[in-house]
Amino acid sequence: MTPDRFFTLMLLLASRDAVTTQELASALGVSLRTITRDLNWLRDAGFPVTTRRGRLGGVTMLPASGLDLTRLTPGERDHLSLTGLDEKQRAELNASVESRRALSKIGAAQSRRAHELLPLTDVVHVDSRPWLQAHTSGTPPSSLIGPVRRGRRLRIEYDSPHESRSGVQVVDPYGLFVKAGIWYLVADRARVPRMYRLERITAWKEVDQPRRIRENQTLATVASGVVDQWAHNHAVEVSATIDQTQIERARRIFGQRLVRDDHEQSATGHKVTIRFLHMEDVRALLPFGGAITVHGPTEARTHLRDLATNFAHHYALSPTS
Repeated sequence: MTPDRFFTLMLLLASRDAVTTQELASALGVSLRTITRDLNWLRDAGFPVTTRRGRLGGVTMLPASGLDLTRLTPGERDHLSLTGLDEKQRAELNASVESRRALSKIGAAQSRRAHELLPLTDVVHVDSRPWLQAHTSGTPPSSLIGPVRRGRRLRIEYDSPHESRSGVQVVDPYGLFVKAGIWYLVADRARVPRMYRLERITAWKEVDQPRRIRENQTLATVASGVVDQWAHNHAVEVSATIDQTQIERARRIFGQRLVRDDHEQSATGHKVTIRFLHMEDVRALLPFGGAITVHGPTEARTHLRDLATNFAHHYALSPTS
């Protein structure tokens, strides 16, 4: 359990008489199995967490046994609810000062009851950014948080990788979303949900109009829907065989886009399907060289052959070398 998820879970239990595990899972954005594991962790750590069955039941914590919230300001409580962000990402939102102050107050109160234990924040550090992340430019999250919290429409200039020049769009923002260390603006454009990478927003202006978001939709539901759509609705599905020695590397690179066929494997290779949004994206297979054999579609094989041929010609020895 990350420190932020621990504190958020404790805040939820301390602020409600009873809450279901489904409500906890939804609030924290995790599975029911993860919530059950977290609650067992709290019980093992000595927190009096109980579960009552029935229509009026739920998860409860004995009064005055959880976190001491009386010393937190409203702003500190608000910043403490930013679950899952590491210190750098909090700084990008200009939220690190309030968050550190809230955590220090709660940590001081806990240490009086369990002085023999080191604070979690001393022994657990969360860094959710991907490896080898390049320095990004564009719009910083802190500059957009004000307009987003005021519930205003935005006029943005977006440098799309699939268009030749930046386009101006008027969007209705739900909020900011960070995934794999990358910040996105989640918004509706003409009532269609979109995610815009902040590093590609070259300019923006607050429109003096309230946002017009769809009824019963929240930042969490819209972001989840767009992520699921991106993960599953890909235009190109490449079937291939990957050598045994490279399958784990491929899984790290392609993530959920790679699906293994457990019924089609041998001692030397694994049959897989890899989903790509565009045919041009199959160039990501080139670094695997002969360790991957693409079976189809024919267009993918042809495109890889042309890319490899151009690459070989580029580095071919010239007559004068």
